[in-house]
Amino acid sequence: MIAKKLKTTEEKIRVYRKQHGIVPKLKHIDTLAAEYPAKTNYLYLTYHGETSEFLKSPKSLKKAIVLGSGPYRIGSSVEFDWCSVTAAATLRSKGIQTIIVNCNPETVSTDYDLADKLYFEELTLERISDILDIEKQTDGKSQVSLVLGFGGQVPNNLAMSAYRANYHILGTSPASIDQAENRDKFSKLLDKLGIEQPAWSILKNVTDAVRFAKTIGYPVLIRPSYVLSGSAMNVAYSAQELKKFLQQATQVSSEHPVVISKFMEMAKEIEIDGVGQEGKLLIYAISEHVENAGVHSGDATIVLPPQRLYLETVRKIKEATKKIIAELKITGPFNIQFLAKDNKILVIELNLRASRSFPFVSKVTGYNFVEIATQVMLGEKLSGDYKTIDLDYVAVKAPQFSFNRIKGADPRLRVEMSSTGEVACFGNDLSESYLKSLLATGFKWPKKSIFLSIGGSKNKLDLLSSVKKLDKLGFKLYTTEHTYLFLKENNINSSRVYKISENKGPSVLDLLKEGEIDLAINISDGGSPKVESDGYVIRRNCIDLGIPLVTNLQSAELLASSLESKRIEDLEIKSWDEYVTV
Repeated sequence: MIAKKLKTTEEKIRVYRKQHGIVPKLKHIDTLAAEYPAKTNYLYLTYHGETSEFLKSPKSLKKAIVLGSGPYRIGSSVEFDWCSVTAAATLRSKGIQTIIVNCNPETVSTDYDLADKLYFEELTLERISDILDIEKQTDGKSQVSLVLGFGGQVPNNLAMSAYRANYHILGTSPASIDQAENRDKFSKLLDKLGIEQPAWSILKNVTDAVRFAKTIGYPVLIRPSYVLSGSAMNVAYSAQELKKFLQQATQVSSEHPVVISKFMEMAKEIEIDGVGQEGKLLIYAISEHVENAGVHSGDATIVLPPQRLYLETVRKIKEATKKIIAELKITGPFNIQFLAKDNKILVIELNLRASRSFPFVSKVTGYNFVEIATQVMLGEKLSGDYKTIDLDYVAVKAPQFSFNRIKGADPRLRVEMSSTGEVACFGNDLSESYLKSLLATGFKWPKKSIFLSIGGSKNKLDLLSSVKKLDKLGFKLYTTEHTYLFLKENNINSSRVYKISENKGPSVLDLLKEGEIDLAINISDGGSPKVESDGYVIRRNCIDLGIPLVTNLQSAELLASSLESKRIEDLEIKSWDEYVTV
């Protein structure tokens, strides 16, 4: 704020502050309620103090500062906390004095027993610089390194600033991180490597944006750089929507460009999590999303190992990944998101850090990806035959939402993340693991009736076979007008109910409130404001009344096939080590 007010840089203000002796002092956080002197390694910095309370450090010529993820919010939570803690534990096991910086009291990484020192501080360059100054002062012989790859997007955003300040950073070079985060640079890299990507353009002004969208054809995706959880990401289906979303995007990340790209419909989304070692692929895990592209990876239902991918698609993904790793000389964790359509792959984005699926792939495969990544970042040479594709079981990670606590929110999945948690379950096959994961999120097994409202002719045709399965299972089907007529034409009996806007009974709302519906499948196809309003009221009431709701076509298909193949008593209760043996 001071730099902005004086129209100068933060670095110049910092230099001026230090020249005049304006530096924070180191203090212990009082963990004993002032009854006894607190001498823990739980530390903070303050300008309200005359002397620093230095802590006797373990004897080590090397120090590593692990940056956490900061306050919990949608997109940054316990997954990155696990990554940070695991990295710290690995560093300590190597005899390195380990320091964690984080500012969330709810995280395990702010348990001061897990590191040699814990700074409860904000994750800004100024504060990290102050901590580095203190750590260098306490022992001038030690080499102090920063570990950026495990706290999510927040540490990644500090990479280039720390690099310009000449701080020692473990693992992949910040220059490579910037090349991955900057859409223009990353696109040029993909072009150089001959790897396809959706058509895109950097936003210059609204007029050019509308012109470009018209050229490549709607829908288009609006994507800011250097953000987490898809902040301000949206899919625009018209020029009017594009203009509205562009305004939101520029407000979120005014310092970085906003990219407009072609949104691929009916495409599968696939992720590869892995560890690179001096530009070579060391270990990887390929996961597939149940939902088609258009649902944020944090909200998607993820399957590992993939069950519905062509071998050719898997091969192409590995080839592209190896090219990218070699070009950027990656040493450490990474995550790449791909689109696949008709056996053709396109790269969505690359994250040169641990992703929120790192704990999941580590648990499922039995290989600790963070531990491996940390060892590689320390310069250790690792090798091994890691089995991550041909597994004898299937795991599904399902999202957990809090729409019931957010009054008025529309519980539909979008490109911007909404989930506040996740659950992973194992099974002998996809149906078993999927149903287990749903039940673990609070899903209630339907017993007698299902409500169906399917918008759009294509959606109706795509779901026809799934509806036949539900009908064959003996569920009573309630449907709105157009879905009712479509099913009738295809010889499927259902009970017609009225939408709220029709002002007739029995309405969907009546049946929901009377407890006549066990499960609602509401697939929207956009349309008129009235249609959208009806859909919203249905979805919102399902949430408020605690009725299971499915709003995604691919999820509805998988649910129907899973209910057809499994009964609740078929779901085996087994321990983790009964599935995973490494």
